[in-house]
Amino acid sequence: MQKEKVLVTGGAGYIGSVLTRILLNEGFKVRVIDNLMFGGEALIDVWTHPDFEFFKGDLRHTQDIKEALKGIDHVCHLAAIVGEPPCKKYPQETQEINWLASVKLYEQCEEAHIKRFVFASTCSNYGKMPDPDLYLDETSPLNPISLYAETKVNFESYLLSQQNSSVYKTILRFSTVYGISPRMRFDLTVNEFTRDATLGKELLIYGENFWRPYCHVYDLANAMNLTLKTDAKLVANECFNVGNTDQNYTKKMLMDEIQKWVPNLQVTYKSMGEDPRDYCVNSDKIRDKIGFTITRTVPMGVKEVNYLIKSGILTDTYTARYRNI
Repeated sequence: MQKEKVLVTGGAGYIGSVLTRILLNEGFKVRVIDNLMFGGEALIDVWTHPDFEFFKGDLRHTQDIKEALKGIDHVCHLAAIVGEPPCKKYPQETQEINWLASVKLYEQCEEAHIKRFVFASTCSNYGKMPDPDLYLDETSPLNPISLYAETKVNFESYLLSQQNSSVYKTILRFSTVYGISPRMRFDLTVNEFTRDATLGKELLIYGENFWRPYCHVYDLANAMNLTLKTDAKLVANECFNVGNTDQNYTKKMLMDEIQKWVPNLQVTYKSMGEDPRDYCVNSDKIRDKIGFTITRTVPMGVKEVNYLIKSGILTDTYTARYRNI
């Protein structure tokens, strides 16, 4: 059988570089398009893989999209300005890439007769729980309170409005990510707190009682792989929260997990009053509908980052290469 070919946008990034390896291992051909804003070292070990291709390009340029889509069956769309701080610092680029370029990409996917389009969205779209005793699911109202979430919500709405499209489209709302990746980041809550604690730094924690859902980078990437492998009619025009309902944590709970590996943890909690981002997420739908299950938990993620730092494998973890801003 001829192998199907997947275009991974942002494939040199934190999640994209993991997804690229998973797809290659699953027997797909993979083409990555990335502008290499954060370098391309994360792809070095797959560079000579017979089923891997790389295209340096910018999704804001129509011709780059057209070239990248040639011969492609499916698209996993990860490329974006990711997170609230970078989006706040670069608002124009955020609108151009996260919104306008994403629409342009989807339009070109229709012209190229792409079969499936899997979009990496975010649980940040929920903003804040209206009822602190209830978990948010895919039917809950969206309440974006940052430019990052606004662009994700806008593109979700656009995708779902394309009712006459021949492209099977699926929206995956990712939980807050953590864990080790070929394009490592230490500007993510679990990774950052664990690194700082392991290196003996005192942690200053704001809003220790506010909730977030968490999911390992491998599992988020694997959710895209599983979506591609599931009967298209089961996932077409669907939104899925990606994570595990048991993996909602407050920052205080994260500190408790970190202290198991850093017994002399020094932490100071500081009240920040009202945090508009406070949400627990139910992720049962993706488990029940397509059989997605996580393979790693937050305690396992803390352990692996702690070991990564203690072992000395990475020694310059405060440099710009390990963060998005």
